[in-house]
Amino acid sequence: METTAQPAPNASPGEALIGQLGNIVDDDAELTKVHPNYKTALRVHAALTAIPIVVGAMVLEGSLRGQSPLPFGVIIGTVVFLAVLLIVRLPSRRYLARGYQISSDRLRVVRGILWRSDTVVPFGRVQHIDVDQGPLERFFDIATLTLHTAGNHNASVKLPGLGHALATDMREQIRAHIKRESM
Repeated sequence: METTAQPAPNASPGEALIGQLGNIVDDDAELTKVHPNYKTALRVHAALTAIPIVVGAMVLEGSLRGQSPLPFGVIIGTVVFLAVLLIVRLPSRRYLARGYQISSDRLRVVRGILWRSDTVVPFGRVQHIDVDQGPLERFFDIATLTLHTAGNHNASVKLPGLGHALATDMREQIRAHIKRESM
């Protein structure tokens, strides 16, 4: 008969998550998705990136008017089509390709569309932990949890798109684990 540890009734989201998972990190288990606001933040970032390119295409199209063998609107139409793909489709794909799994002693982070990356970080290797927010992340109440480990290859593992409260709770739970191990 299997039993799982149950978190305390007043446990934080991070404690509840770690309490439910125990010590198991299973490569075949379903990953926890990042916060849905992450997809919206990716779309806003993509739109802010695409606007100057669309404006540049409009200026180029206007300056070539009457001098180009292409019909008017071909450049703008192509750039707008690619911008819409960049803003609508790519953030959805990036959101769906990212997930994580946390246990009482390690964090697994999976990311990537073309080049998949599956990284497991044992908490015993963590040197320090950051919770970062840029202006867009603050607006959407999300954050990036960064674990810095010893070594130089993949020495920092980032997990963007967490709810800010969850990211800080996860940081505190990882800190508590490190503190327990170092005693």
